Amino acid sequence: MNKLNLSFCALALFFFGNASGQQAPKPNPALLKTINAEFKDAGRQYHVLMKNLPPDQFPKTFYPVTGKFEACKSDWWVSGFYPGTLLYLYQQTKDQGLYNEAERILKVLEKEKNNKTTHDLGFMMYCSFGLANQIKPKPAYKDILLTSAKSLASRFNPTVGCIESWDSKVPDFLVIIDNMMNLELLFWATRATGDSSYYKIAVTHANTTMKNHFRPDYSSYHVVDYNSQTGAVQKRRTDQGYADESAWARGQAWGLYGYTLMYRETRDKKYLDQANHIARFILDHPNLPKDKIPYWDFNAPGIPNALRDASAGAIIASALLELSKYNGKPAKQEYFTIAEQIIRRLSSVAYKAAPGTNGGFILMHGVGHMPKKSEIDVPLTYGDYYYIEALKRYKNYTN
Repeated sequence: MNKLNLSFCALALFFFGNASGQQAPKPNPALLKTINAEFKDAGRQYHVLMKNLPPDQFPKTFYPVTGKFEACKSDWWVSGFYPGTLLYLYQQTKDQGLYNEAERILKVLEKEKNNKTTHDLGFMMYCSFGLANQIKPKPAYKDILLTSAKSLASRFNPTVGCIESWDSKVPDFLVIIDNMMNLELLFWATRATGDSSYYKIAVTHANTTMKNHFRPDYSSYHVVDYNSQTGAVQKRRTDQGYADESAWARGQAWGLYGYTLMYRETRDKKYLDQANHIARFILDHPNLPKDKIPYWDFNAPGIPNALRDASAGAIIASALLELSKYNGKPAKQEYFTIAEQIIRRLSSVAYKAAPGTNGGFILMHGVGHMPKKSEIDVPLTYGDYYYIEALKRYKNYTN
């Protein structure tokens, strides 16, 4: 081959190689068709769920062996996921019955805007009223969300630098990794009002958590017990994981999602780096199964026969799809591909319930609280929510 041809080939390789390198991952057309069908199936399932739901209560889980349906009152931390899932499904299906049910149950939930005894107002109010306000904005929704943000902010201790998760006796001040998910409500409040105090609380909480919740390998403790009067760390432990030094799967998922949203809201690269480090811990872990649906704890006894947690898988998939957008190759493509793999697996008969079964819930095989033997190998309302969110994010994926 002469020099001219060599130069041409090199130039072509450079040009086309760079061009392909700049392309964003693209959703698979066949999978998109499947996802549209999944939305319709899920909508029908939630009509079944409606019929099983006691008046003025919210779905928690269903026990297939006994046929027992379990619901909760509006003050339980999962209450926002049912209206949130209804609204996500309404967006995709335009089924007015789903929207009407969401409006009905939001009226039951509204009073929790004044609840200052919980850190979960982000889950409860932003996953519900926040989404409702995006779909059909109303002044009442804005007022509810702002009151909720004020209630959440009231739990912030500037000495500790965190929002308190669980009430406890002084001087104990308990913070769980889950609390990262509630910060989105505070960012919204600053955008809506121009009051930067909400933003500052969210950033301070995230920074303190990043400093004290994570091990050198970027796995996360579940609970950090601070001294409320000095801010010192008194103990690091677990509540829902296998052991204090183990990596509870859903906790790792909360961290991944939480620091991804921190980067979205602030564009501070340290949060992107943190999210990427957490992603690497999860994806490179030798105990992550080939299908990427994690065991309920990365160090659970009995692996490979330990139970999986579909809810953790759904959260990870949703988080990875967003995190993919903030990275260059090869992480961009890797995160997208793994999220796609999780979506395919969760949409299979191994995890997706047959129509009319599972109490009306969409996914099977979640693990709520293994140490307390509560909600073991059952559907979970938040598993459904993040699964549908992941489907939506995949469908709408752009660079």
